Amino acid sequence: MKKTECERIVITGIGLASPNGSNLQEYRRNLLDSISGVVAYSVRYFGDTLAGLCHFDALKYQTRKELRVGTRAGSVAIYCVHEALADAGLDLTDSEKARTGVFIGITEHGNVETENEIYEISKYEYQTKFWSHHHNPRTVANNPAGEVTINLGITGPHFTLGAACAAGNLGCVTGAQQLLLGEVDIALAGGVSESPGTFGIFAAFNSQNALAKHAEPAKASRPFDQSRNGIVVSEGGAIFVLERLDRALTRKARIYGELAGWCCNSDATDTVLPNSVRQAECMRQAISRSGLQPSDIHIVNTHATGTPAGDIRECEALREVFANCPETHFTNTKSFIGHSMGAAGALELAGNLPSFDDLTVHHTINVDDLDPACALPNLVIGQPKKLPRVDAILNNSFGMLGINCVTVVKRFSE
Repeated sequence: MKKTECERIVITGIGLASPNGSNLQEYRRNLLDSISGVVAYSVRYFGDTLAGLCHFDALKYQTRKELRVGTRAGSVAIYCVHEALADAGLDLTDSEKARTGVFIGITEHGNVETENEIYEISKYEYQTKFWSHHHNPRTVANNPAGEVTINLGITGPHFTLGAACAAGNLGCVTGAQQLLLGEVDIALAGGVSESPGTFGIFAAFNSQNALAKHAEPAKASRPFDQSRNGIVVSEGGAIFVLERLDRALTRKARIYGELAGWCCNSDATDTVLPNSVRQAECMRQAISRSGLQPSDIHIVNTHATGTPAGDIRECEALREVFANCPETHFTNTKSFIGHSMGAAGALELAGNLPSFDDLTVHHTINVDDLDPACALPNLVIGQPKKLPRVDAILNNSFGMLGINCVTVVKRFSE
């Protein structure tokens, strides 16, 4: 049955901060031009490593005092939300602020702040009287979404959604669901990450033999390549303005695409190792809910992180779902920016949405020797590929403890 305009969810604004671009235009250009955002990095206690770091102007929307009191994740979110609203042509009135919700996915929160506080009191023989009184609001689960509402005076609901590396997609799904429930009229939805600020994440991935290493930082993130050896930890964020179609049409908004289908499920099998059967089920359900068939999907942005086992499991699922789909092409954004954790799904979707206009699939870099176990038909490597048409994009996000979240965005047509 055809959906009514009030049952259709569209994307009308995008704000982002990525390791290789602080707005959609710069980010997309660098994806098409093979420019990586991975650099050499040194983190306290762990030492020298590699990371994807953002370089947005944090003072554009916050004072120095606000930056000191708040969090890096909150700052990323505030920047992205302001940019998304400006991109959507929205200057929220008080009544609109009451009907606006903020739904932000994140991998983990509070690790950076807790590590920093422990480091600070270590200078004073661990006397807790020197512990910051800002610690609690910095680390509660509803930060950074709460920081956004304070910064912009938004009085509608705000959630921060913990969904590991599927969180960026889940933020978008939650925003869409809140719109369909009628709880809000505007959803600011996506994901953010401040992960490089904590030494613990580097140490943990390293102890799993899952932290990427390479003499050339730009070549470290190499999903599908035979020599891949792990994850490049990155920060960043992407926030979308989501609206019901009727509202978007009334205000003559530019529409990037329609968030037409989604699914979130659980592997229920392992804390780390993905389950390709559950991943395939998640993709199939998202496609079905969008009213499409697998053969209707023209671009699949893969989740692949550069871990040997994880990439293979996802490719098994992709081959099962997209068998006999000659027009479906596959790419990977993490090869450019590393793994931005809770922001990954949202950032990767943002980087692919311009394909509706330029009919181009951005490529996967650093695949010098394709692992046969990761071979996919129409895997775009080496350089971008022009397509005759792009009508639907599927975006994969899979996380620890077996959480999977897949979104499908369609080219908008009335």
